[in-house]
Amino acid sequence: MDALVVRRLGDPTLPLGGEASPFAPVSGDHPVPGLASPTSVRVRVAATSLNFATYLQVQGKYQERPALPFVPGSDYAGVVDAVGPAVRRFRPGDRVCGFVSLGSFADLLVAEEKQLFLVPDGCDLVAAGALPVAFGTSHMALVHRAQLKAGQVLLVLGAAGGVGASAVQIGKVCGAIVIAVARGTEKLQYLKSIGADHVIDSSKESIIESAKSFLKARGLKGVDVLYDPVGGKLTQDSLKLLNWGAHILVIGFASGDVPVIRANIALVKNWTIHGLYWGSYSIHRPPVLIDSLNELFSWLSKGLIKIHISHTYRIPEAHLAFAALRDRKAVGKVMIVMDSLAKSKL
Repeated sequence: MDALVVRRLGDPTLPLGGEASPFAPVSGDHPVPGLASPTSVRVRVAATSLNFATYLQVQGKYQERPALPFVPGSDYAGVVDAVGPAVRRFRPGDRVCGFVSLGSFADLLVAEEKQLFLVPDGCDLVAAGALPVAFGTSHMALVHRAQLKAGQVLLVLGAAGGVGASAVQIGKVCGAIVIAVARGTEKLQYLKSIGADHVIDSSKESIIESAKSFLKARGLKGVDVLYDPVGGKLTQDSLKLLNWGAHILVIGFASGDVPVIRANIALVKNWTIHGLYWGSYSIHRPPVLIDSLNELFSWLSKGLIKIHISHTYRIPEAHLAFAALRDRKAVGKVMIVMDSLAKSKL
């Protein structure tokens, strides 16, 4: 079977198989995984999501560094290929999605039954494979941690990326007033189309001035919840917009600059700062994570949220997918689509 194998740490935007590439050539002879337990399920992957964490992981810059060689990838969707004797919820042919710590950039993977979810009717497999990490992160952050309420003001940085766009949509489902920050006309138009109340082009205008003007026009004091997957100067500027008692959601540092939030300011303003590492919920609070994903699939089936796929690539084109992520070309999600099911199932 085909799989994207990281043989050394390095730049994932270099063409596969080249001398400098971190990836081994795709040869088709990667071993097929066997069922690991009576409750294991083998899934033929249709599509898998590319997340910024994977981009960092291949370079050795992520907080978790797996032993070499490894197959990267986390959230995915596909069709059940085989099941263990104790599996009760699934059978071969079922359309499923899920997430793993590693291994989704491959034709086949093995997961435990409890790690899988049925894909709702009417949802294609590419969209389903894009949901768990991006939408799961935003749902956990906004609904469970910040407990976002109707009428509150939500400020989303990096709003046109996978997690940012999901935060905008979830914010609107919760009834919040959403200010979305991105770069470029195309991205701002997309954010308006998914419900953002106010959009700011951070490449052309001041976040502080634009947001304050909008808030004043609406008779609002400031921002109640900051959703931040970017870091750097955008974070520092955004802090000046926060209300007393605001929630700060630390999602990531796509800018490469980890911001400093002064504890004395947080104390005086009664801010609550939440670190949100979504994957750790599978270890520490599995029921919360499962409930979160179930609610998201319910929203998806009702049309309350929509998953926008920006780019799709095959495994041999993975370096182009990573380049699209690095260069901030994506509006929504970047996906790797497997040849085995692409023609008939997507």
